[in-house]
Amino acid sequence: MAKRQRAPKRPGPAPKRAQIGQSRSAAHGWPLFRSIAAYRADFLTGDLVAGLTLAAIAIPEQMATARLGNFAPQVGLFVLIAAALAFAAFGGSRFLSCGADSTITPIFAGGIAMTAAAGSPEYFALAAALALMVGVLLIAAGLFRLGWIADLLSIPVTTGFLAGIAAHIAISQLPGVLGLQAPEGAMLARFATLVRELGSTNPFTFAIGAGVLAIILMSEWIDGRIPGALIGLAAATVAVIWLGLEQRGVPVLGEISATWPTPALPSVSAAQLASLVPLALIVAITAMVQTAATTRSFPSDPDEPPDVDRDFVGIGAGSLLGGLIGAFAVNASPPRTAIVAESGGRSQLAGLVAAAITVALLAAGAALLRHVPQAALGGVLLFVAVRIFRTRQIISIWHQSPAEFALIVATALTIVVLPIEQGVGIGIALSLLHGIWTATQARVVAFERVPDTSIWWPKGAKQKGESEPGVVVAGLQAPLSFLNAYRFRADVRDLVRDHGQPVRLLVLEATGIVEIDYTAAQVLVSLIRECHEQDVVFAMARLESVRAQEALTRFHVHEVLHPDRLFRSVEEAIRALGPGAKSAKARTKS
Repeated sequence: MAKRQRAPKRPGPAPKRAQIGQSRSAAHGWPLFRSIAAYRADFLTGDLVAGLTLAAIAIPEQMATARLGNFAPQVGLFVLIAAALAFAAFGGSRFLSCGADSTITPIFAGGIAMTAAAGSPEYFALAAALALMVGVLLIAAGLFRLGWIADLLSIPVTTGFLAGIAAHIAISQLPGVLGLQAPEGAMLARFATLVRELGSTNPFTFAIGAGVLAIILMSEWIDGRIPGALIGLAAATVAVIWLGLEQRGVPVLGEISATWPTPALPSVSAAQLASLVPLALIVAITAMVQTAATTRSFPSDPDEPPDVDRDFVGIGAGSLLGGLIGAFAVNASPPRTAIVAESGGRSQLAGLVAAAITVALLAAGAALLRHVPQAALGGVLLFVAVRIFRTRQIISIWHQSPAEFALIVATALTIVVLPIEQGVGIGIALSLLHGIWTATQARVVAFERVPDTSIWWPKGAKQKGESEPGVVVAGLQAPLSFLNAYRFRADVRDLVRDHGQPVRLLVLEATGIVEIDYTAAQVLVSLIRECHEQDVVFAMARLESVRAQEALTRFHVHEVLHPDRLFRSVEEAIRALGPGAKSAKARTKS
């Protein structure tokens, strides 16, 4: 039996643009149900197969994720239906699947549990209110085209974030799998309690949880389209009934209510809403990051950029509908999206088929779920924890960038050690600080002429370059901002001082300077004036960025740097202003 190949990020041969929509402008102008614009009959078979496969995989996961959030299992199914309808109407991606998600569920569950008892009416009301707030934030982000926010989290921080979430999921589900009483307290304290009580493990619940996990892992290893979770839950349920495991201490779901929720606004106070704002921002940012990654990994049309902002609106609409039915916020699911793409799905009709199957299950087959053992749902979530713990990526970062590996460890530890809401917030802050730190590390480098050419290149140990007497050529390969402006000036001063002979011309090679802010402009002006006081001519070459050129005018840098000191190449600047330029002009005149 060969191990299956991992699914490519691109979902196979893409249909021609004419098959997807009438035209690019028509697709983008389609107000609702964009993915089924110009739908064709030959798409139906692929969507039906994809919808059946998606339902078989999503239904067990949605039930398990709802329990992770302290909701009844059927609430996860209601959320799956609501999210499918909302995203099909307002989203843009043909493949994206959304619903209850194991990434954001521990975040909102842990955050709300700090102010309301899990499973209490107040808890459910706060969860619904949070879903409405997250929905509004995501829709606003989409309408105002704030997709760039999703890029604020670096890959190492995201990897550490997921590792911490995986630990939360595992520790929260181990009591159910082991047949132990769920301990209280902080995450590490709960884990220590579980370790001490391992001797009291119920072998039947452990066999069910471990067996379901093994079945899912084996199915995933063979082919990701095999509904391992459904097979595992069915096998576990049959075992409970035939062997009478309920009498041996194996808890089951019990009666599943199929009563449809009535849309209504949650009853919460203004003070409670205000207290939810930080948590709503964290959940919304997490959903934006995951949605953007999913949309970009499975583009609807490889010839067009993915519409991340439109998908934010779709996910936001799903969260709004989830809040109105008294449930919780939703998110994009990369694994389920991959299933739709790999199974031949062509539009959001696949998600609607899965929703219809879920409706049928709730209407006619809810009684079948009463004997499902809780340990089986724990096994499903343990698989989710294994799946989101990106072992290969962690090892790769460890080998290639030890400093960024430290970011993974720090982010994961904060999420595990601290209350999860605070840990996620610190993880986001670490990502931003890492970006700021990276920007501050930009240093000025000396340039040399490549022999027998007019090309000036950063000085390197492996190449021998040429220099011009009395000329220093320096470059900053980063935007010039308040983060690096003062170090930039210090580096330039050092280059001039250490040149070894009097400097008559300083050329700033500005290819990498794509932006100049106010602080940097003031530092640049002071540096130019300093050069003038020392009889050093200051020039800039290859300032190609339009924004940087406009900044020179807007911040009055031109008042000290005349327009004739801007050149299209370093060589042009040296020929016009270098020490040999005057003698050359004199010889020309004579």
